[in-house]
Amino acid sequence: MTLLETIDLVKSFGGLTAVNKVNFQVEPGRIVSIIGPNGAGKTTLFNTLTGIYRPDQGDIRFNGRSLAGLRPDRIAARGIARTFQNIRLFGGMTVIENILIGMHVHLSQSPLEALLRLPGFRREEREAEQRAMALMRTVGLVGVGNELAANLPYGAQRRLEIARALAAEPLLLLLDEPAAGMNPQETEEMTRLFRTIRDERGVTILLIEHDMRVVMNISERICVMDYGEKIAEGTPAEIRADARVIEAYLGRGAVAGQHEERWR
Repeated sequence: MTLLETIDLVKSFGGLTAVNKVNFQVEPGRIVSIIGPNGAGKTTLFNTLTGIYRPDQGDIRFNGRSLAGLRPDRIAARGIARTFQNIRLFGGMTVIENILIGMHVHLSQSPLEALLRLPGFRREEREAEQRAMALMRTVGLVGVGNELAANLPYGAQRRLEIARALAAEPLLLLLDEPAAGMNPQETEEMTRLFRTIRDERGVTILLIEHDMRVVMNISERICVMDYGEKIAEGTPAEIRADARVIEAYLGRGAVAGQHEERWR
């Protein structure tokens, strides 16, 4: 069974083809990584999957239905949530308020019901706050619900972004460089969080990550991009030994063994 599939996906900007006929699949319940040198097209691929960019050619199928041409909010409602390479929190709002914003795609009360604070609105509000508290426990933010997001340490802000994405109750979570800028302890905690999200919440994870130790330790499948094209796909062991991948990262002069320390 396939959860997400791209079929000959193309996205161009003028004369630059950032994503060039990319085909790959993500099975449910997996942790899959997309890697590649800077400028390989990874974030453009994410932006196309989530509706920020419309594909020029090809198709994106999620749960057997096409996503091509849908707005980001409709794609989120279908079950895909994401984080961004640069943190995009509402810094002047509290932690719990940021998480509640992520739930908007599933809230059913109308603006009028909210304005009048009718019983249905108050009930939904209580349930949403309970779900937000549960997400705070999942990502390790217990006790800081009333803190402003801007006042959190960097690593906690990253975890809050993930909690807000999970608030949309996704089937698939896209993480764009979630471990960027973290120290080794924070990176290890983040890696454990990925497994918790998959194992306890049943969320499939697709991530872009430059830290090869994270990628090799957490991924069950890896897709490698270079110059907008998929150049390899396989298990961590297969990717580690792939000549085209080694060349993309280290150049043609790379010899066997040079890359092992980078990915150990």
